Formats: sequence, structure tokens, C-alpha cells
Amino acid sequence: MSSPSLWATMPTRGRNYVRDTAALGLLTALLLGSKMAMAWLPNIEPVSLLIIVYVAVLGLRALLPIYAYVLLEYALWGFGLWSACYLYVWLVLALAAYALRRMESPLGWAVLSGAFGLCFGGLCALTYLAVGGWALALSWWVQGIPFDALHCAGNFAMALVLFRPCKRALARLWTGRSPEIRG
Repeated sequence: MSSPSLWATMPTRGRNYVRDTAALGLLTALLLGSKMAMAWLPNIEPVSLLIIVYVAVLGLRALLPIYAYVLLEYALWGFGLWSACYLYVWLVLALAAYALRRMESPLGWAVLSGAFGLCFGGLCALTYLAVGGWALALSWWVQGIPFDALHCAGNFAMALVLFRPCKRALARLWTGRSPEIRG
């Protein structure tokens, strides 16, 4: 038996549809707005944490604000090699978070977020591999390792401190009640 599609998980009519659509729009705006607010810091961004929280609370429904965010990034910054990697890097993180969605430990989520930050350049280098071969991909990845290290540290610290309160807030927004969060 197959699992329901992403679209089948969305409400179909009435107040819940309007509320859920508005909430998903706000979650998209939060992704973009928080990234822009922290853009002055090199590779320190809240997007990874928010995607993890969205998936932990919403499951695969989180793909809607994730890809709406990607479309807004394209609208703001245009298309380039980086835009191809945005099509899959956030999906990689979302699928990893989905696989671990029952995990309660903020330390575990911080490790996932930090590891993603460390691997971000390598994941994006796949685009350069397709365009320019191993030499371009490897040189692009190696020159970005210091930024990946910052990305790792920022993601780890943010997830360690903010995962639990963000998850609690989103669960309350989405369901209307506070969840029991252990750990």
C-alpha cells in the first residue's frame, strides 16, 4: 500500500484550507525574511533549522514552503549555477529530517543541521561537476571549505539552541495546541 501523496495531505475546503494556506505562506516568508535578516553573516543562516523544524512538525507538507522559498530566491536573485543546486539541496535536508522526524533530541537535530552545513558545498559542487567536470567541481568545493565550516558551526549552534522552541511554536501554530516535547 502506498503512502498518500503530498497533495492528499492538504485540507480540501473550508476554514482549514484558508488557515493552512495562510500558514504555509507565512512559513515561506519566514524562510526568506530570516535568511535576508542574517545575510550580513557569512554562511550563517536559519533556513536549515527552519526546514528541519517544518519537516519535524508538518512532514512532507513542508515541501510546499521550501519550494515556494526556492522560487522566491530565483525571483530575487535570478538564475545561475547555484539555482540548480537549490532544487535538490533543500530536498536532501528535508528527506534526512523526514527520516529522523521522531527524534526528540536537540543535540541530534543540531548534528544533522551541522553535518548538512558542512556538506552544503559538496552537494552544490555536483552542479559544477555536471557543467565543468571533476576539476571545476573539486576546486569549487575546496575553495569553499572555510565557508562550509562556518555554515556547520552556525547550523549546529542554532539548532541546538532554537530547535525545541521553534518546534513547539510551529506545532502550536499548526495544531492550535502545545505538543509534548521530551528530551
